[in-house]
Amino acid sequence: MFSFDSTVRYSECDETGTLSILGMIDYMQDCSMFHTESLGHGFEYMAEHHFAWFLTAWQIEVERLPHFNEHITVGTNCYDMSRALAFRNFSIKDADGTYLVKADSLFFTFDTKAGRPCRIPDSEKVYLSDDPRLDLPKTDRHVRFEGEGRRMDPIVVNEQHLDTNHHVNNAQYVAIADAIVRKLDADFRLHRICVQYKQMALLGDTMVPWVHTRENGYVVNLANEAGDSFAVVSLES
Repeated sequence: MFSFDSTVRYSECDETGTLSILGMIDYMQDCSMFHTESLGHGFEYMAEHHFAWFLTAWQIEVERLPHFNEHITVGTNCYDMSRALAFRNFSIKDADGTYLVKADSLFFTFDTKAGRPCRIPDSEKVYLSDDPRLDLPKTDRHVRFEGEGRRMDPIVVNEQHLDTNHHVNNAQYVAIADAIVRKLDADFRLHRICVQYKQMALLGDTMVPWVHTRENGYVVNLANEAGDSFAVVSLES
């Protein structure tokens, strides 16, 4: 497993003084990027070989979010890989080694010249490790919801939402969904997040949130004005 140690910064916290949802996912994304760079397969390598890694689904279990100035260890390992998908775990532990966050994710590779998904290059098997998969349910590529839902105020994508691939960063969709749910339900206590990414939202696009209530939480469908989903985020207590 690849890992790095850190201390939760004030700038990463929400109004309660704990790591924000955005900060939590940023830590895990940073860990995967540090991992790529440590293997010599980072930004420059991918640009040279005309491909990029994109996330298609998240499953995240939150036992506790760490506090400001708390020491944490963030880790990741790629435990399996098919022709089209890579399966990667993430974790955040406290100073005693107790799991605070466990996550599973599904990634695919994208041919940046052809502009479409592609078979994972053989060179990327360098990520595979013998570390066992974390004790989590199997990650579903689809997040389902029923009914029309409640339409919320549209959000126009601006520069702060974007990453180096020039589309909305994966963490931003979750942070947007979480903020919407907390406005509707201030007492909601988040434990589990599942996300399905369906298409890329770009600078200037309008995302229309539709909130669906479920037995143990909410599903937020972030769609375009025609109703086609960018990302579907399930937040469960």
